[in-house]
Amino acid sequence: MGYEFTIFKGSKDGSIQKASTRRDALEKDQVLVRITHSGVCFTDVHYRHTDMALGHEGAGIVEETGPEVHELKKGDRVGWGYEHDCCGRCTQCLTGWETFCPERKMYASADLDQGSFASQAVWREAFLFKIPDDIKNGDAAPLMCGGSTVFNALHVAQVKPTARVGIIGVGGLGHLAIQFAAKMGCQVVVFSGSDNKKDEAKKLGASEFYATKGAKELKVGEKLDNLIVTTSSQPDWNLYINILNPGATISPLTVAMEDFKFPYMALLSNGLRVQGSLVSARQVHRDMLAFAAFHGIKPINMTYPMTKEGIEDCLKTLEDGKMRYRGLLVAK
Repeated sequence: MGYEFTIFKGSKDGSIQKASTRRDALEKDQVLVRITHSGVCFTDVHYRHTDMALGHEGAGIVEETGPEVHELKKGDRVGWGYEHDCCGRCTQCLTGWETFCPERKMYASADLDQGSFASQAVWREAFLFKIPDDIKNGDAAPLMCGGSTVFNALHVAQVKPTARVGIIGVGGLGHLAIQFAAKMGCQVVVFSGSDNKKDEAKKLGASEFYATKGAKELKVGEKLDNLIVTTSSQPDWNLYINILNPGATISPLTVAMEDFKFPYMALLSNGLRVQGSLVSARQVHRDMLAFAAFHGIKPINMTYPMTKEGIEDCLKTLEDGKMRYRGLLVAK
């Protein structure tokens, strides 16, 4: 029988190529998902010059299930994110940190012939997430990576509802981080280059907003307990040191290849903590979806058709810095 489906790949010159891939059968706990929507992340821009299937923020409908699938059934709405598999045996897996499993399978390092820019995909039931009834597929897709990333940063930093949380950037990650932190009860202090996103940030839950372009010094009402960095490049750390409480936690989510450089004595003398994190482990991911459903947290999307032209248009908008705030591909 077999299953053949359309995928959209990157290429050496950066153009999007339409291709196909195949699975001969559904084995063990594998599930065939018909993709209805895919979020578009800046990570996809990084890999558009690579010969691989693109996309890792998928949402769709279960079409068929393998012989060892226990819970999912045909017609269920599901999504998936950055991690596809893990060993299930190591210390990290057994303690709920499978994103650090030495045998983990992640986007761009495994299963290179399928992604969420596609008509269908085959994934393990263990790494698929049921979409809550109160979340539409189009809103769920960007949560599978963007929502997972910012929620996990708040989780691993052990952010308290009494905390003052600073968020640098109002973009694909930042506009979700504002909503999650606000609904957790935090005072959310937003920093952006200019004032043009101030009204939106306030509507999303920001209690304070500060424009930083050209600033030599920042002055806020009270100092911050947490600082989440969602911009595409590292900020000027000297600008933020004086507005952090002693013992504050910095969560850098910027994907950048250069070294992390931070004023050393300020780190020591203020007892600051820099907390790295990835996307959520599976239970935290489930918690994120439940939290988003209960509190009505949704991405702000710009939609494009799931076609070669639609994907290229979406990626260009993202690269040009004109996306407000998440790109969303919709199957035709």
